[in-house]
Amino acid sequence: MRATELATAENDDALDLIALGRRVRHLRKKQGMTLDDLAEKVSTAPSQLSLLENGKREPKLSQLQHLARTLGVGMEHLMGAEPPSKRAGLEIELEKTQRGPLYAALGLPSVRISNRLPMDVLESLVALQRELKRRLEEQAATPEEARRANTELREEMKSRNNYYSEIEAQAAELLKAVGYTSGPLGHHIAARIAEHLGFSIRFVPNLPNSTRSVTDQRNKIIYLTQGRFRDWDSRSVLLQALGHHVLGHTEPSDYSDFLRQRVYTNYFAAALLMPEKPAVEFLATAKSGKELAIEDLRDAFAVSYESAAHRFTNLATEHLGITCHFQKVHESGIIHKAYENDGVSFPADHSGAIEGQTICREWTSRQVFDVKDKFRSFNQYTDTPSGTFWCTARTEGHSSGVYSLSIGVPFEHAKWFRGKDTQFRSVSRCPEDPTCCRVPPAELAEVWGGNAWPATRANTHLLAAMPEGAFPGVDTTEVYRFLQDHSPS
Repeated sequence: MRATELATAENDDALDLIALGRRVRHLRKKQGMTLDDLAEKVSTAPSQLSLLENGKREPKLSQLQHLARTLGVGMEHLMGAEPPSKRAGLEIELEKTQRGPLYAALGLPSVRISNRLPMDVLESLVALQRELKRRLEEQAATPEEARRANTELREEMKSRNNYYSEIEAQAAELLKAVGYTSGPLGHHIAARIAEHLGFSIRFVPNLPNSTRSVTDQRNKIIYLTQGRFRDWDSRSVLLQALGHHVLGHTEPSDYSDFLRQRVYTNYFAAALLMPEKPAVEFLATAKSGKELAIEDLRDAFAVSYESAAHRFTNLATEHLGITCHFQKVHESGIIHKAYENDGVSFPADHSGAIEGQTICREWTSRQVFDVKDKFRSFNQYTDTPSGTFWCTARTEGHSSGVYSLSIGVPFEHAKWFRGKDTQFRSVSRCPEDPTCCRVPPAELAEVWGGNAWPATRANTHLLAAMPEGAFPGVDTTEVYRFLQDHSPS
């Protein structure tokens, strides 16, 4: 190792002082030297050498070179990352943990690490700290981590045109097994699917908070509820619960795994409610007549508009050759869900996350909120920096507010849709030009700039970690008590 490299390492914040100190101590004892012996040979005070061995003092380059010569090793060996022995590795790990913020936050007393600490005790302490750290960090994804996980999953969906042939095949196999032929998948067929898979269904007045269903895997019972809010279709909730079983899901290992499982089970439920073969036949017929419409798909299979829109994105590119994008936008203008494979430019943060961003006021998904006719879909062409897109949108109420649901396609694909003759057109300069809608118009800013002081709603949840637990946001104790109270065995 050259002197310039050593000088860099000396000033590098990543220099592992604890590992270095343990290595010096190991080499010293291997040669049978006491602390005083080595201190005398390298011309330093034993107290200073003790601080170095305990990882509490950063040595100078000249002192490191002197130590290496005295101990008979090269600088690479002295500063190597690999612990000199199993015990040294455990001591280093224990020391680092005890000096870390997690240990300090717990207020635990430190254990003095010395040769007198038995090996089995050392191993036990390290194992306990590893498990404690794992449990505390398990599923406790920060909002940043959650956004990154969502972005990665959306990129996966885009790379596959949001089409998963393996899930389609599993859904088709199930439908064939229960004798489904055509038309909407009724509750009796959904119940037959559950029965075919060995599950029974129980409706209860109330489920644990933050759950839409609870599955007793031991007794193979799926608990559902008929609550006051109809924010979801009980068929879909049942089929999603069965999807975890069919797709072989195990308890999520992290938030990314949890998110991926949720997307796959949602896809599985949609593939049963709107089976691939009849849905593609329906859409292909509509395309040939240039009468594609999301509401027609909704009505043909008796599902929600949102479910039909999602399903369209599954099948449009793979079977119809149409690229598209989907949005679910809150009345505040915030994107709740989004997908695209048609080149439309969604606003995104530095991590690539779309969810949580504000959509342009000129886009169809925002314009639809001001349309008086809520019975029919609203259609609009929007000129954007990424090209011209035709979009169709509707609004739907939810217990958490009103949302717009929109499907959009590039201009060249608009000819296949009903509503292509719309006279509504807008121009969006977002995100390149902030004057489009990111900053107030000059005439308003001139009057009210410096004279407005809004009281904002403090979204403190944005500063917190994602809910912990294998299933984020779910109180596991509450679920276990629920199952204990309802279990037949």
